[in-house]
Amino acid sequence: MLDVLSQPWPWYIAGPLIGLMVPALYIFAGKAFGISSSLRHACAAVLPSKAAYFNYNWRQKGLWNLIMALGIVIGGFIATTLLANPNPIALSDATITDLSALGLTNFNGLVPAEIFNWQNLLTPVGFLMLVLGGFLVGFGARYAGGCTSGHAITGLSNLQKASLFATLGFFIGGLLVTHFVYPILF
Repeated sequence: MLDVLSQPWPWYIAGPLIGLMVPALYIFAGKAFGISSSLRHACAAVLPSKAAYFNYNWRQKGLWNLIMALGIVIGGFIATTLLANPNPIALSDATITDLSALGLTNFNGLVPAEIFNWQNLLTPVGFLMLVLGGFLVGFGARYAGGCTSGHAITGLSNLQKASLFATLGFFIGGLLVTHFVYPILF
């Protein structure tokens, strides 16, 4: 069993399992799948604020979401420590060629080591990309009313037009940054 859990699952298994979470969460719990609203709930729980945005019953609306976020953190820790796969990530030759053209050659981890490392965080470009970029992603997710999981998984499965536009925006933004902004920064 541990061998099955520690190996990468093919898209035709993992994708439908993720897709089935959406109706299961609706049917059994009456909740919509999404993670970006956890930040709002966490702020409402810990920040003493009179701002209307944080002034609501976070226990009733968001406690389950905070528990799910905690479960994701615990699951990620278990997956990367106890169930870690020591083999390099299987990438297609075309992907390796494309990433190498961008200067990314270390494919041993889950993220490119050339970008996501402590030394890079201490450089102006790395700080700009990791910290400011992370802030903008978080702000954009809240401004759009959800992140990629909320819009692309839950919103699209509900045939919501706003989620279609948001998901298209996420992908177009990612492509623009990868092909036009990233080569300027690195």
